[in-house]
Formats: sequence, C-alpha cells, structure tokens
Amino acid sequence: MAKDTPPRWDRRMQQRLARGEAAALGELYDKYASLVHSLAHRVLDDDTAADRVTREVFGHLWEHPETYDPKQGSVRSWVGQITQRLAVQRLRRTEAAAHAASGGGSAEELEQKIRRAAAVARADYIVRSMPPPLWKALELAYFQRRDYRQTAADLGVTEDEARRRLRLGLQLLSTANPPADPRTAGSTGTHTTGTPPPGNGHPS
Repeated sequence: MAKDTPPRWDRRMQQRLARGEAAALGELYDKYASLVHSLAHRVLDDDTAADRVTREVFGHLWEHPETYDPKQGSVRSWVGQITQRLAVQRLRRTEAAAHAASGGGSAEELEQKIRRAAAVARADYIVRSMPPPLWKALELAYFQRRDYRQTAADLGVTEDEARRRLRLGLQLLSTANPPADPRTAGSTGTHTTGTPPPGNGHPS
C-alpha cells in the first residue's frame, strides 16, 4: 500500500539535517524529545537508561539524516522506529549481561522478555500517534467498559461508525505484537490477538 506523502515540514527537516543545520536538530529535539524518552522508558523501565537512549537517538538523527525516507512515512515515524531499535538493543545488552552474571533463566526467556518490552513500546507509540476519534472509542470500550452501542451514544455517532472505529483502533494496536515464535507456538493454552492500550488516556 502506498504511504501518504509526508508534510512539508518533514521534507524540510530532512533537507536541513542533511545540510548540517544545528538549529534543525534543536527544533527536532524540542518536538520529539519527550516522545523519545517516553518510548525508551517503556522498553527499559529506567530513567538513566532512557536518558542515554534519548541522546543516542538524536545523535543518530544528526549523523545519519539520509536514513529518513519520505516515501516510508513521517519524521515522527522515523524517530519512533529508531528509538525503539536503539532501546531494544540496549535492553538486550543489559539483560544479556545480567543473564550471564547470574546464570539464571534461559535464552528463550530472555528473548521473550525483550520481545514483550518491544511490543509495549510499539503499542505506546501507536496510541500516541492514533487519531483522537479512534483512541476515544478504545478508551470508552477498554477503560469505561462500554459496549459499542454505549460507545456510539457517548460519541454521538452511529453504531456502525462506533464499530468501525473500534475495529480500526484494535487493528492498529494488534500490529504492536511481535510475530509468533514457532519454537513456542502452541506451548500454552492462550493466544493474545491484540495489545490493549497501555495508558489511561490519550497523550497530548
């Protein structure tokens, strides 16, 4: 599926970074630092580690502006993807070192922990990026326990529209789940089809 053309600001930001404009990096930091830190913290659950990842992310953006491809989406999406990748890399290093030091747990358990942390961070990013009408429908359904008829009444939309918003929102959240590991598939009696919203309100 073809992606939407990114806004003019995104294209200009790429050009400014490519020219080495320090002011562009400052503007990017002001716009996305809180998002980067929050996503990193969701993976690492540690403020100091999240601070380090935040610095690493903006250092990467400054040194590698060519990695942004406008055809693949927005600058926000690019920043989010880099944050998740670097945070997961740091988590893997940290957990691997702890695993080696303690000798406890298996490599499979270590990898599952990392995959779960990555999925939570991905869900958090999706929620932050989700259009408010979709998020509001999910908020009513998940946190206020409304069915689709009550959700439709609360939102002032038709029942069909409420079902559509819930379906789209859940489809977006389902992409946060990592692919099933064939080594563990079928090993339990449950199967998770979607990741519930990770917060209790849509972030501003």
